[in-house]
Amino acid sequence: MNAVTSLFKRGSRAKFEKIITPHLEPMYRVAFRYTKNASDAEDLVQEFVLSLYQKKIDLFEIKELRPWLMRGLYNKFVDNFRQSKRDPLHQHDELELTAVADIRQGPMNELSREELQKQLLLALQQVNEDQRILLMLHDVEGYTLTELTEILDVPIGTLKSRLHRGRAQLRRILNREPFAPDLRVV
Repeated sequence: MNAVTSLFKRGSRAKFEKIITPHLEPMYRVAFRYTKNASDAEDLVQEFVLSLYQKKIDLFEIKELRPWLMRGLYNKFVDNFRQSKRDPLHQHDELELTAVADIRQGPMNELSREELQKQLLLALQQVNEDQRILLMLHDVEGYTLTELTEILDVPIGTLKSRLHRGRAQLRRILNREPFAPDLRVV
């Protein structure tokens, strides 16, 4: 992330840096959820921020900047994914998701908690990509459905049904009862 901010530390770029810097960490977390890989997430954020700067978009004029940035980041992810599919030399490796979702504190011992986290991460990899991204943005990152309609450019009814189906699929994969307290992701 320091590489991105260092590009904007000179002269007139300070204004851009001031606006974008508070959003870099949330963009990185979301990019990591999309790409499932730290270096790919950094690349995605860097490419997106550089494209914003090159286009000289006036970020002060945007009413809701964070959802707008997340929408642009999502679009960049989709564009990169589509481009990689067209590239015959690109090999699609199955990368392990290394981020660990926070799970509410409870009476479980640490070993059980780690096992549950592993099971949850493996289950998330088996969920449909649209549902996985929605689950991560809503349940882990805390975006509201209203914000996600803007970020993902999907109607709220569709988001609600995807969220419901995604959670139901996770429960089936994990063989859990609905609303099990040890399954809730923060």
